[in-house]
Amino acid sequence: MLDIKFIRENTEAVRKAVAARNDSAPIDEILELDERRRSNLARLEELRRERKSASRTNDGDFREKGRQIREQIKELEDIIREIESRLNDCLLRVPNNPQPSVPEGKSEDDNIVIRTPGAPRQVDFAPLPHWEIGENLGIIDFEAGARISGSRFYVLKGLGATLQRALIDFMLDMHIREHGYKETYLPVMVRQEALIGSSNLPKFADNLYRDIEEDFWFIPTAEVALTNLHRDEILAHAELPLCYVAHTPCFRREKMSAGKDVRGIKRGHQFEKVEMYKFVIPETSNEELEKMVANAEEICARLEIPYRVKELCTADISFASTRTYDIEMWAPGCNEWLEVSSCSNCGDFQARRANIRYRPELDSKPEYVHTLNGSGLALPRVLISVIENYQRSDGTIDIPEALKPYIRVSNTSRA
Repeated sequence: MLDIKFIRENTEAVRKAVAARNDSAPIDEILELDERRRSNLARLEELRRERKSASRTNDGDFREKGRQIREQIKELEDIIREIESRLNDCLLRVPNNPQPSVPEGKSEDDNIVIRTPGAPRQVDFAPLPHWEIGENLGIIDFEAGARISGSRFYVLKGLGATLQRALIDFMLDMHIREHGYKETYLPVMVRQEALIGSSNLPKFADNLYRDIEEDFWFIPTAEVALTNLHRDEILAHAELPLCYVAHTPCFRREKMSAGKDVRGIKRGHQFEKVEMYKFVIPETSNEELEKMVANAEEICARLEIPYRVKELCTADISFASTRTYDIEMWAPGCNEWLEVSSCSNCGDFQARRANIRYRPELDSKPEYVHTLNGSGLALPRVLISVIENYQRSDGTIDIPEALKPYIRVSNTSRA
């Protein structure tokens, strides 16, 4: 969240930042509650001084006055707690401030493509979409998914399941062995405060699955658990940056428009993702973001799939982000670019919520770390891109060279 002092001292800048996002935030209510809180705190300190003075005498009148002051203090403390609760709820609804370098825009149409390494390969046949290839080869079963769980679910069979597992192992191995991330295995059900810390609550409650009886929430991304890995800790300066990677299933209710992306496996309520996450010192966070983007790009390059990198405009960066890059892979059968990674610098926004700090010097006051997150990469869209880019004219598919060490199949890898 944003520091209340920052909002108080930079009110118009915060209003402008919220407007640039095409978002809304209760800034006026925050300022009014903040003023009431500070006024009541000042009165509370005054009453405490009066109580201390009254306690120094045995006079009956002063003792009675002391009793009245204690009652006033209790009443005022209750009022302050209520104000602080409302103030905190309002602060949780204010999005992060975009960095000055982030391009302004009104929608995703204003995002900027900054590079497109390579070009889609030319083929002498009309490429099929993955849902046709998958059904023809018996590696994606949509009917079984719908029978088991309903719409937006599917079953991967045979090479389909093997290919997804190979992609996950390949991506994890690259990030661990070559990029220096530490692998983690995480809970996929978390407490409410974990989602508040990662900035998913209260803003995105409608998109989350929840076990009401136990008050467990299913994670929409490993970012949630990774953010809270060092919750309420003070980290040593020498151990930063801390770089983690995790593979988890992800669960999202996503309010999908009727008729949008209804074919295939592009959008679903359950999917797999490899997630990168960093805790860094503020001075290096943008540099670490560029490294994270490069790590995600290298996955695309090793798979030899055309991709492009976009910088998101103010209206399209995530709620917690100060700056975001998206990476999109080309899918010739769908005839579109598919987002497979979103890498964001969240500044100290999540760290304030989760109370994650570090000491710049051994005896210095703790300061908030900066957090970064990025898909490294997200299934099933990588799977779509592999199937569609490596299809043959006879309806079978090749196996990317990078994945062959992870797959043991016969010529039915033709699929």
